[in-house]
Amino acid sequence: MLSFISFWRASAIVLCDLASTAYYIGGIVEQAVGKSAPWFILAVMLFSYTIRAVYMESCSMFVRGGVYKVVKEAMGGTLAKLSASALMFDYALTGPISAVSAGQYLAGLLNTLFPHFRIGWQVDPGWFSVVFAIAATLYFWWENVKGIHESSDKALKIMQMTTVMAVVMLAWCGLTLWLHPAALPPFTLSFSPEGLGWAKGVGWLKPVGAIGITMAFGHSLLAMSGEESLAQVYREIEAPKMKNLEKTGLVIFLYSLLLTSAVSFFAVMIIPDSIRIHQYGDNLLSGLAMSVVGPHWARVLLQAFVVGVGVVILAGASNTSIVGANGVLNRLAEDGILVDWFRHLHPRFGTTHRLINLIVGLQIATILLCRGDVYMLGEAYAFGVIWSFVFKTLSVMVLRFKNREHREFMVPGNIKAGGVEWPIGLTLIFLVLFATALMNLVTKRIATISGSIFTAAFFAVFLFSEHWNESRHAGAHDLREKFNLRPEDDLAHLRGIPRRARRVLVAVRDPSNLRHLHKALDELDSVKTALIVFTSRIRTGLALVEEAVEMDRDEQVLFTKVLEAAEKHGKTITPMLVVSNEPFYAVVQAAQAVSAAEVVCGVSAKFSSEAQLERLAMTWGSLQTDKQPVRFRIIGQGVEHSEDL
Repeated sequence: MLSFISFWRASAIVLCDLASTAYYIGGIVEQAVGKSAPWFILAVMLFSYTIRAVYMESCSMFVRGGVYKVVKEAMGGTLAKLSASALMFDYALTGPISAVSAGQYLAGLLNTLFPHFRIGWQVDPGWFSVVFAIAATLYFWWENVKGIHESSDKALKIMQMTTVMAVVMLAWCGLTLWLHPAALPPFTLSFSPEGLGWAKGVGWLKPVGAIGITMAFGHSLLAMSGEESLAQVYREIEAPKMKNLEKTGLVIFLYSLLLTSAVSFFAVMIIPDSIRIHQYGDNLLSGLAMSVVGPHWARVLLQAFVVGVGVVILAGASNTSIVGANGVLNRLAEDGILVDWFRHLHPRFGTTHRLINLIVGLQIATILLCRGDVYMLGEAYAFGVIWSFVFKTLSVMVLRFKNREHREFMVPGNIKAGGVEWPIGLTLIFLVLFATALMNLVTKRIATISGSIFTAAFFAVFLFSEHWNESRHAGAHDLREKFNLRPEDDLAHLRGIPRRARRVLVAVRDPSNLRHLHKALDELDSVKTALIVFTSRIRTGLALVEEAVEMDRDEQVLFTKVLEAAEKHGKTITPMLVVSNEPFYAVVQAAQAVSAAEVVCGVSAKFSSEAQLERLAMTWGSLQTDKQPVRFRIIGQGVEHSEDL
């Protein structure tokens, strides 16, 4: 249960979105603010380090520490649903803008290559990118239906290819500037009418000084889209979770800072002004490849390489958006906001496939509506990005006062006065984000109109769905996980399920008494040892014979707590439910069936630890057939007894 992934795989999933913005952000920002765009993209990438810190603090409090969970804990359900609605607008556009941009790059390459091969065709970039984007979205839809381990493997391969491309491109651009020096981009702001939006009609709102800088910063904020996926993927990061999250955050920060910022500067310094936006606005790296030094054939090959890698990383952003949106909607469904129908698990892969279908349906509709216009998508996209950051940061700041429990990580910049730790760093981050969000409402008309409509529509759906649930089911808020059960007629079949040679069986029964499970997870080496978490359903007489293999409510609650423990520790478990008429017999029989080297139990409310060990030992002796050694352990608060047999 759960396929925990390394920090490299987690980084790859987030970077497929965050680093992919290097392919289109330069053109979008320059169309809005002029040639000074690279400076603001650099500022945004540096500022992204603070956003990373905010997400790390929220994850240290909640394993599933996305916007919805954090805002709900800090400011209640209404604002949580509103923030989730804005975030869903973000995810509805993340995949489309990246996949459409990939189609634009591919169309540009084909139109460049066709004359060389005396082919008289020309593809229409708009409709070609629409068809390609839909195909890429459907491919990653299937990968996510199969599960996150499958999709993270694809993301890692994509980022490996992207790294090779980045090294080649940056080195070639460096050589070009060494042979033909060019001045750095000017810092002068030159807003287009679209970049000013409604602000051009507000006389006192002049795009100069601090106001102009805030406007330009808002137009560049799209460069760090994808940070929210850090919280969604945290659940899947292997142990030690927080240390691996810190490594993940550092990797994505350095990678995106170097790639996105450098590409933006090189594009302005190397590509001639006359063709940069007019010809390469939607595929800036293609223009960069065709503008570096070298023979024409070498530049065409470089363009083909850049576009090939760009197509896969931009398409891979669809994967990241599906992973993130699925995580957000799962939290809403568990909390009774979405009807329970959406939580149905795929019978083969165990994924919430109906939620994935909903997300992909929204993305395909967005692709069709935009008709291949990357700038329009980029303008609209900024709405969800900035407001999800605003809600998240404000909530983490509120939780500093509302929930003062220990955190493994805190955003730096705290001053202790009067017995209270004042979050100065968090406050400054929030003020920057809030000022930018307010400015974006005025300057980004497409984002404000489309984002407000989408957010309001999703918010209305969430309210209606929650009301419908509560009117038909008392206490609709249901934090129980959904489980698929695979029945086996004989416990001996379970011997081959755990793939590691050493097996430990942990017997659980009471969801409030899992101290021994946490202890076993602390000690577990997932590489060498399989952990089987076992519970028995006690029945007698005909009820035992006729028992249906379905989890009842108590068992769902129990295994939900077990799953939360596994997530918290970042270690894989194998859950097992056995119907029996005697609990000690069931434990021993299961231990022998899986060849367990160790059996861990909690302290019983009915028996002393010595009596528990005695009963287990006697049952083991009566059932043992192959003389396999075993250690029985009883673990409780301040209590641990063990016996080797």
